Amino acid sequence: MELEEMRAFFTARADIYDAHMLEEVEGCREAYAELAQLLPKDCETLLDLGCGTGLELDGLFRLFPNLKVTGVDLTQAMLDKLLEKYPNKALTLICGDYCAVPFGQGLFDCALSVQTMHHFTHGQKTALYRKICAALKPDGVYIECDYMVMEQAEEDFYFATYARLRKEQRLPDDVSVHYDTPCTIENQIHMLQTAGFKTVGQQFRKGNTTILSALKKQR
Repeated sequence: MELEEMRAFFTARADIYDAHMLEEVEGCREAYAELAQLLPKDCETLLDLGCGTGLELDGLFRLFPNLKVTGVDLTQAMLDKLLEKYPNKALTLICGDYCAVPFGQGLFDCALSVQTMHHFTHGQKTALYRKICAALKPDGVYIECDYMVMEQAEEDFYFATYARLRKEQRLPDDVSVHYDTPCTIENQIHMLQTAGFKTVGQQFRKGNTTILSALKKQR
């Protein structure tokens, strides 16, 4: 398979993204409904990483109509779709790489990512989780809905295949391409704890779609 540059991959699929996630990815439709129930009841500010077209926001805005959302996504075409859906909501949208975009310190009640973190190494994720933890208020919560696997052998297979493909296609280290490298739930929890989250737990799983919640402060 030919690996596609990350931004180009999602730009080319902006028009079909919603249908794909809702109809073809097992557990996603149910997970979108579940996410809103996991936000703190007093949540006012949300950092949405890899927000895409904003599929998760429909359920959130039903429960939190005045929610202030800062969304970061690599693809302007996705952000344009999001704005079409929610023209009257309190949105601050940033087109950029959330690994590089600064989030600030102690600004958000909650941070969220949906089906976007399964493209990174353990080191990249742990560094990103530290940024997320720092961006949350003292009693903030991070919620991650993502593609996760159960067995270490499965995770190892995906990472090894990805490394082989990059080598065969002679891709420079600084070129970001689309390929799924899901981690085990156990490894995900460990990375979040290493990054500073005090309480991490699984909240939902259907198929490989899994939701974890991570609390900044012990409760």
